[in-house]
Amino acid sequence: MSGLPSSLANAPLRVVDGFGMAVRAACRCLAPRDAGELAELLARATREGMSVAFRGSGRSYGDPAINASGLVIDTTGMNRILSWDPTTGVVDVEPGVTIEGLWRRTLPDGFWPAVVPGTMAPTLAGCAAMNVHGKNNFKVGPTGDHVLEFDLAAPDGRTYTCSRDQNEDVFHAAIGGFGALGAFTRLRLRLKHVESGLLEVEAIRNRTLEEAFDIFEQRLPAADYLVGWIDGTASGRSLGRGVIHQANYLTADRDPEGPAKTLRIARQDLPSTILGFPRSLVWHFMAPFMTAPGLWWLNTAKYFASYLSRPGRKYLQSHAAFAFLLDYVPNWRLAYGRAGFIQYQPFVPHGAARRVFREILERCRARGTPPYLVVLKRHRPDPFLLTHGLDGWSLAMDFPARQREQLWALCHELTEIVVAAGGKFYFAKDAVLRPTDVERAFGRDRLDRFFAVKRRLDPQGLIRSDLMRRVLPA
Repeated sequence: MSGLPSSLANAPLRVVDGFGMAVRAACRCLAPRDAGELAELLARATREGMSVAFRGSGRSYGDPAINASGLVIDTTGMNRILSWDPTTGVVDVEPGVTIEGLWRRTLPDGFWPAVVPGTMAPTLAGCAAMNVHGKNNFKVGPTGDHVLEFDLAAPDGRTYTCSRDQNEDVFHAAIGGFGALGAFTRLRLRLKHVESGLLEVEAIRNRTLEEAFDIFEQRLPAADYLVGWIDGTASGRSLGRGVIHQANYLTADRDPEGPAKTLRIARQDLPSTILGFPRSLVWHFMAPFMTAPGLWWLNTAKYFASYLSRPGRKYLQSHAAFAFLLDYVPNWRLAYGRAGFIQYQPFVPHGAARRVFREILERCRARGTPPYLVVLKRHRPDPFLLTHGLDGWSLAMDFPARQREQLWALCHELTEIVVAAGGKFYFAKDAVLRPTDVERAFGRDRLDRFFAVKRRLDPQGLIRSDLMRRVLPA
């Protein structure tokens, strides 16, 4: 690697934050250009006894890609698509390829990533490390269900090729293992074949939280995607009101523009303006409303605007426009101000979710801390060791972090409710969990199996992000 310092302790120092900006630290940072340079950095860190964490696009909300006073290895420069087979939908990529970089290459051939989150910015290594889920988790599972094979560079000096048949224990531990075992240097994934660049979308208004669950239950069998926006500022009989969106793939014969046009990249580009303003400036207009009263007005207006749509009306939307709502407003996170925000996302078993989510929303209201954004999803189990997946539901909630002590205390209260119900948590979003929370949620057996793999691949405990120090100190 050109310009590698004589000691990693002299690597460039910069402040690294989580996407929510509520956690940050000064870290030494280096960016390898290929797998060889990454392996060299791991070897150097081993010799010098410097802890390491890995970072992609930095879209995890908390601290998995932060390493206070240690080394952060930035893999975004390793961003080549190594091979692409448009007959099978199988692709091999380097870790720094983003979701956007992937679909821009594959969509003209009729393939879309099987799983995407609400933004196209994350790297595919980050998606695998966090086992990212999307609005279709109930149907297709998380990212890991679509990974066929990967290469993992470990601190023991070896690179492990892993699949469901080879190094199976590493395969199921590294996916969802938030980078604690090593660095993905190559990933092979299978993509989803689509006949059109458009989805058929329907918005369904729900007046209460119970009604939201009922609509989900009715719609799940026929939906390809299903996601609910919940008004976190509503209370009383309106608690849990919101709008659910169902989306379904179009077959080629139902595409009014024709697949040759809708599968083009230009057809997927997000609009350059919102209400006549450049997208890059919109966050400035959002900032004055980022208070509890301001969000009440916005959410109320959004909910009652849903009455303007005729029930049952369906409309067509591009894959990118439906999937990547968080990308409509660049730098939207800045609207929260310098204190930033956190996202708290519990996953609760099906039988307890209605009761638990009602209790959570009521508790937030009682504490005077309503969530600013709330998203409801349905989930299914998966086989990965530290998975958040279960036969149940999740409720993702954004909270401004201005009153940090009170907010963390509230989240600890909510965690008690979730754990008592048999729930789990998602490390890509977490900033508040404690070791006892993680052990109770995931179970000692799973943690012991994970640490057995880690001791084999990382005998010196070299990989030690701030997230790992916080939730898995053993």
